[in-house]
Amino acid sequence: MKITVDENIPFGKEAFGTLGEIETVSGRNLTSGQLKETEILVVRSVTQVNSQLLSGTAVKFVGTATIGTDHIDLEYLESQNIQFTSAPGSNAESVAQYVTAALLEIAERKNLTLEKKTIGIIGVGNTGSRVARNAEALGMKVLLNDPPKKRETGDPKFLPLSELFESDFLSLHVPLNHEGEDKTFHLINQDFFNHLQPDCYIINSSRGPVIDNSALEMALSQKMIAGAVLDVWEKEPGLSKDLLELVDIGTPHIAGYSYDGKVRGTEMIYEKACSFLNKKSNWQPNLPAFMPEKQSFPFDFDSDSDSDSDSDEKQFQDSLHKMVQAFYNINNDDQSLRKILELPEEEQAPYFDQLRKTYPIRREFPTIPILVTPENPQVSEILENLQFLPTNTQK
Repeated sequence: MKITVDENIPFGKEAFGTLGEIETVSGRNLTSGQLKETEILVVRSVTQVNSQLLSGTAVKFVGTATIGTDHIDLEYLESQNIQFTSAPGSNAESVAQYVTAALLEIAERKNLTLEKKTIGIIGVGNTGSRVARNAEALGMKVLLNDPPKKRETGDPKFLPLSELFESDFLSLHVPLNHEGEDKTFHLINQDFFNHLQPDCYIINSSRGPVIDNSALEMALSQKMIAGAVLDVWEKEPGLSKDLLELVDIGTPHIAGYSYDGKVRGTEMIYEKACSFLNKKSNWQPNLPAFMPEKQSFPFDFDSDSDSDSDSDEKQFQDSLHKMVQAFYNINNDDQSLRKILELPEEEQAPYFDQLRKTYPIRREFPTIPILVTPENPQVSEILENLQFLPTNTQK
């Protein structure tokens, strides 16, 4: 049995090699001719899986190691009786930690205190719910918008989009739908920006076309909003250099690229492939240690009883920002992407893809114990809610 796997899927050879003959390929450049004898296809979001790709091939099972499925023609797969599976939630924690890093970085640059600031979260699935959890741990007021969940549950916590317009931050976590009641293509457009506050920051780590990038460029250049963090772009792997110059933080579609998240996606597709083939699962990943030179990481925050609460909040936020940077410094990804500004146009898209292909190992927060010094139950609780592993100790 031949199995074709995107070359950028971690442990792709090791996992799926236990099930058959493996060929690794460039996902963005995959052609139908390469799949003539393939029975199992494992892809990422860069591969458009449709009749053009699969017609005339032997493919019987398609798995995408991603949470999104807008690159998959689900109706075609169903019509051809091709089994399909995705990896919902696999990188949700990674994206949530990306948003946390972005919030703390923006707060540091702009001298803001996040506590009591309002964040509107659009899309409250696996990822958005985790972003909400982290924002609440940071002391932020959280507003939720998710029309499908509102219809399904009737829960009043899911608000109309208009009630998020006065948020200090907006974070997007929706699928890309081009039509229908829950259309999200250009959900954030010129009219939307007209309703936002001028001190609002917008964060998009969902899909590029959810925001009309031309409208965002205008909103930023005319200071209709305070700033933006973009991990996804409307014409990937291409992007607007003018827009990149305007955003506060720009990264190459790597919010979900924690090593843990990617491997989790591989595991989920592998298990489904085993079930499809009626074979026993006999592979498990061996993840590299985080900070192998350290057995723990110190978090130093000692509230000064003589200081005011605002000072304490800022000190705590600064300490948290430094610790998050030790796990994931979002500035490194921003600086790497900005090198694209120096390249001729024909080299920009390949460079964008290269950044993703060669992305360094980034581990998630719960990979090393955090020493809370001095012992502080309140700080430990916040760190736990952010998915760190606090352990108390005395100075």
